[in-house]
Amino acid sequence: MENTELLNTVKKKARIWLDGNYDAETKQAVQNLLSNNEEELIECFYKDLGFGTGGLRGIMGVGTNRMNIYTVGMATQGLANYVKNEFTHLPDIKVAIAHDCRNNSRLFAETAAKIFTGNGFQVYLFESLRPTPELSFAIRHFGCQTGVVITASHNPKEYNGFKAYWEDGGQIIAPHDKNIITEVQRIDGIDEVKWKANENLIVSVGNDFDELYTDKIKELSLASDVIEKNSDLKIVYTPIHGTGVKLVPMVLKKMGFKNIYNVPEQDVVDGNFPTVHSPNPEENAALKLAIDKGKEINADIIMGTDPDADRVGIVVKNDKGEYVILNGNQTAAVLINYLLKQWNDQGKIKGREYIVKTIVTSELLFEIADKYKVEKYDVLTGFKYIADIMRQNEGEKVFIGGGEESYGYLAGEFVRDKDAILSCALIAEVAAYAKNQGKSLFDFLLDIYQEFSFYKEHLISVVRKGKAGAEEIEAMMKKFRENPPKSINNSRITEIRDYYTSLSKNMTNGKESTIELPKSNVLQFFLDDGSKISIRPSGTEPKIKFYFSVKGKLDSKENYNKTNDQLDQKIQHIIKELVD
Repeated sequence: MENTELLNTVKKKARIWLDGNYDAETKQAVQNLLSNNEEELIECFYKDLGFGTGGLRGIMGVGTNRMNIYTVGMATQGLANYVKNEFTHLPDIKVAIAHDCRNNSRLFAETAAKIFTGNGFQVYLFESLRPTPELSFAIRHFGCQTGVVITASHNPKEYNGFKAYWEDGGQIIAPHDKNIITEVQRIDGIDEVKWKANENLIVSVGNDFDELYTDKIKELSLASDVIEKNSDLKIVYTPIHGTGVKLVPMVLKKMGFKNIYNVPEQDVVDGNFPTVHSPNPEENAALKLAIDKGKEINADIIMGTDPDADRVGIVVKNDKGEYVILNGNQTAAVLINYLLKQWNDQGKIKGREYIVKTIVTSELLFEIADKYKVEKYDVLTGFKYIADIMRQNEGEKVFIGGGEESYGYLAGEFVRDKDAILSCALIAEVAAYAKNQGKSLFDFLLDIYQEFSFYKEHLISVVRKGKAGAEEIEAMMKKFRENPPKSINNSRITEIRDYYTSLSKNMTNGKESTIELPKSNVLQFFLDDGSKISIRPSGTEPKIKFYFSVKGKLDSKENYNKTNDQLDQKIQHIIKELVD
């Protein structure tokens, strides 16, 4: 579409907002864009927000491509219409709603609640900010047919989102996601949204429910006696201004830990995230204040959760006594290895158990599962697919745990999304278990590397914003798909998996096989030296991600630094050849 044609289309969409039943402040903002900022006008209106891997997510502001009460209202009405059609056999339909600390989150949550009640739904609305996983638990506990959490997870402060859930407590997946968007698109303007609320249909959810949720987490403990012996474990925790501020300390105390230190500056609930550039525990800068506190008190372990408390970053002391952040693959390996070992040693593995990881997560988790003869599943990126496996296996098999490289983990079956509250509790237990053996959590990780393989992973995100950026990312994927390399870093590519075409090709004999997973825009290259390279445009952010995984043998802990450097050099060579 030519720029002139695009601009005319965008202006037509914007004028609908000027003429419709939008509030005066919104109309003034749209008029300002029309008069003074055509570039921003295009960004605000050139498309409608759609459901990605986490539902709606975008920058807050006016327009069809922004998060505001009207896009939230349309999404809510579309979801309500779809849910009513899917559950016509029920006399009453129920929905749970939660929100994080972000600017406008409470406004968006209350907007959604009013619209749901306008559609006759019974609404369970949390009284104030709560973690995303608690919303998942609430859906299952209250027997809801759907749920919504207002959050943009770890995105910068300009973002917010609308994440939709189904009756199993898992995020919306196909075909429901596309069908909901279809329902939204059928709504001919905001006048068809049922804005008028029935306040009698809103139930406030508060502290009593927090107790119920954290009690369930405590039941997952596999070594309460070890915690009792090591209750003096020094733990530093930061919510990075978000929803974990209350429940993480609460559950750690319930588990039996006594020395929990906070970071006062980051206990302040604030959607502007004043102490960090980005509230993402995957980034070192977000955990700097917590690490400083850890150094001050000589902490055994440091934890930081993102704003909606579904992801957690873990910091431990390495072999040199330096605090280092474990990546998501390392934390997942530590957690899964601990769970499987404890289940095995306690005689709880009966042949029906399984774990789940995403395709871009370390293959180390599968090596561990093989040792304990536990079934394993690979799924597409997004915890909703882990939840879907749990739904399919419910009542027949037992989910022990699962995780993804992007700092999300889960154990037990009462929550169906990644859970940083639960993860903090269990990872603290692993640290206590290691300490009971005279080891650190880092020692525990090195034990895993020695027993299995030393996996080294690295992630690069190439950011390309706006419409032009989306087109550039599309071109990059096309190049890799149509002209893949034959070798990378002098290692032959043995297999290419294209999840968009659902085909896996053996590059040695040319044979193709079908990938039995939903279609997704992901490419993977497997090399004959055991390396794995995954390329995936993000479903929630304007970026394309490159995941690198290499492996080697760690023959002794003394050789850790040498082996680590060798694997790191290997990754850098791959990056230089493939990305630079």
